[in-house]
Amino acid sequence: MVAAYILKKDFLGGYSGLSENENYFLVFFLMFLGCYVSFNFFGLYRARELRSIPNILVKVLLALGSASIFLIVSLYIFHQADISRLLLLLINSIAFVLVSLRAILTYKYLHSGSSREKNSVNILIIGSKERAKETIKTIYSAPTNLLNVVGCLELDDRRKGQDVVEGVKILGGMNSFCSLLLNEVIDEVIFAIPLKKIPNVTSYIKFAEKLGIRIRIMPDWQLQKIMFRPETASITFDDLVGLPTLLLSSTPRKDVQLLIKNIIDYVGAGLGLLIMSPLMLIIAILIKLDSSGPVFFIQERVGVNGRHFKLYKFRTMVKNAEELKKKLEQQNEMDGPVFKIKNDPRITRIGKILRKTSLDELPQLFNVLRGEMSLVGPRPPLPNEVEKYEPHQRRRLSMKPGLTCIWQVSGRNDVDFDSWMKMDLEYIDNWSLLLDLKLIFRTMLVVLLGTGR
Repeated sequence: MVAAYILKKDFLGGYSGLSENENYFLVFFLMFLGCYVSFNFFGLYRARELRSIPNILVKVLLALGSASIFLIVSLYIFHQADISRLLLLLINSIAFVLVSLRAILTYKYLHSGSSREKNSVNILIIGSKERAKETIKTIYSAPTNLLNVVGCLELDDRRKGQDVVEGVKILGGMNSFCSLLLNEVIDEVIFAIPLKKIPNVTSYIKFAEKLGIRIRIMPDWQLQKIMFRPETASITFDDLVGLPTLLLSSTPRKDVQLLIKNIIDYVGAGLGLLIMSPLMLIIAILIKLDSSGPVFFIQERVGVNGRHFKLYKFRTMVKNAEELKKKLEQQNEMDGPVFKIKNDPRITRIGKILRKTSLDELPQLFNVLRGEMSLVGPRPPLPNEVEKYEPHQRRRLSMKPGLTCIWQVSGRNDVDFDSWMKMDLEYIDNWSLLLDLKLIFRTMLVVLLGTGR
């Protein structure tokens, strides 16, 4: 809209019908409001609903058309009907190009080979009869290929290993439900079987809720079987590639805010790497001069719903730190599965400075650009730490891990494991963009004041 105004005023000012006295603030406000509502209605803020390039172009045209109708009607109500038609044409033309380009790039990224594994939604289906087969066929016939059915569960495991449809197999009976959710990467569970046929169905749903895994139930079946009050999940009706489902989700369902969060992550990480690259080069040289070993410390961590990824940090310890850790385990000052001690003898001289200022975390901006982490979120744990989690503690894996989080600006090593876990779960339950901005500001203070580890 701003580009359209500049183009009109500075380059097309001599054309007839272009008034210098138009209320541009009102035009921009109404167009912004119309675009926000229509883009949300047509699914342009929900990346996984972008099914093909023609689908994207049609959605953008419909959304801009709806926003323009809203604008024209509103201007008539406000007695501003003499607004320049050329300005409206410029706004829509520029918006069409930019919005379509953004949506197409998002679509291409999500469907690229390198991104598919990180962005796909892994689904476990309960049932293997006709309703389950219909669900699987609908999922795999959808234009988007970001939905992946990992398998089906039946009431018992007599047909374990048999094919259902589309190459999807029966993984076992309901007795393996909990172990599958704990040991495999599962994002959603779909109950494609009448709930009244599943013994103790409420206990299964509560277990998935504890882990932060989304639950979908076909709404035409005996919902009184799950008439319980969820501890953390919200219940909404939701569409899954055309299938109406009842969705129980214990993670934020703020699609627009989450989209903005992703944009902030990519832009922030890109700018951060650009601005900090000279400092990062100096740090790399100092690390090599201080001790032998690589510049970067690369370690396997656990991300969203159990996905493993390689985390990057500047090396702050001697190169055989992991071997020495076994000898120091008895000195661990943290309860729970986390290992930390004060005055750790494995830390190098430059490592102490990097840890105190949190500059050792800078390479994780690459993880943010790769889509494995966010600027703000629960810190990514080690695989052996996750193995020791209680079921309700695994819910902290239901959001993308972050560079900084609440407990990092609330005492760092002085926070015990239970408080640390409680703060992470509170962050998930109360997440908002404003909370993220507050934590980023507090993290900057920690770095500037050197009150880190």
